[in-house]
Amino acid sequence: MSVAAAIRTRDAAELPGKRDEDWRWTDLRGLIRALPEPSAPLDETNLAAGPFDLICDDLQVLANGQGAPRIDLAPGETRSVGLRVVAQGSGSHAGRVIVSLAAGARLTLLETYEGDEGSYLAQTSLTVTVAEGAHLERIVLAADGAEGVSVSQAQVELSPGASFAQTVLTSGARRQRLETRVSHPGGHAQVRMDGVYLLAERRHVDITTAVTHEAMHGTTDQLVKGVVRDQARGVFQGKIVVARGADHTDARMGHHALVLSDRAEVDAKPELEIYADDVSCAHGNTVGALDEDALFYARQRGMPEDDARALLTEAFVGEVVERIVHDGARAVAAAWTAARLGR
Repeated sequence: MSVAAAIRTRDAAELPGKRDEDWRWTDLRGLIRALPEPSAPLDETNLAAGPFDLICDDLQVLANGQGAPRIDLAPGETRSVGLRVVAQGSGSHAGRVIVSLAAGARLTLLETYEGDEGSYLAQTSLTVTVAEGAHLERIVLAADGAEGVSVSQAQVELSPGASFAQTVLTSGARRQRLETRVSHPGGHAQVRMDGVYLLAERRHVDITTAVTHEAMHGTTDQLVKGVVRDQARGVFQGKIVVARGADHTDARMGHHALVLSDRAEVDAKPELEIYADDVSCAHGNTVGALDEDALFYARQRGMPEDDARALLTEAFVGEVVERIVHDGARAVAAAWTAARLGR
């Protein structure tokens, strides 16, 4: 079952659903009974400016599945590239992006998902290869429409000595899934995979990640934080696999969420699968409410309750935002977070 296959064949039975373990909290088959007609082409020259347009060296657009963005960096090259994935209307479409970094290259990928108020179904596949000694920082800002269904699926292949850092920031959609799977070769390669989800109304997001450590001396560090209110639903599924022989792996995962209303929901499934002995691995997961003592302290000093809640929530997710290395992207992420929290 796959979203791309369903769009290609226009067969809703191909969509993943709750009987598929990996999709049980993001049931597309139960939601979509008939595939929408193919999306109409978009004229990308009429698009408004994107959030990263002013801080990237060049820009590529995938509009309603049209276009074939390919980002290739030569050995030792350094570049920042904006990738805008745009969905408009009420059709269905799938697109593909290829990213390739040669040895020693450094790329900042500034990726956005932008949707209007149409009830579209969009799927984007990304194939990413990072050669020895290369570095990729991927910042994803997902701003899909409230009625849209959007699925992004990235497959990342690392070489020894490479590094991959990712930060996903999202406000959700009717259904939204942001999936990243990393093949980790060990050999002192490094992975950081972070995320922030800020959900309101009836929006839904599913952040699914998997990192497979295949050999010795690899590190993974993951931190995801979320805030849900109203009738929103956040899903986090994170898996780290340490294969047999991948000794001296250092892998850590943390997921922490605030639930700010009685009807909001968070489903979390952090997993470690360890088949090697000499490793250092840990995971943590918490779901709760704002610290009432901290809220009381702020209000005692004259801060209005709404401002106090926003300030505490911003500080809660700010730990993730501060881990973004690229200065311009970090500033955009901080502004996006403040705006979503009403600051």
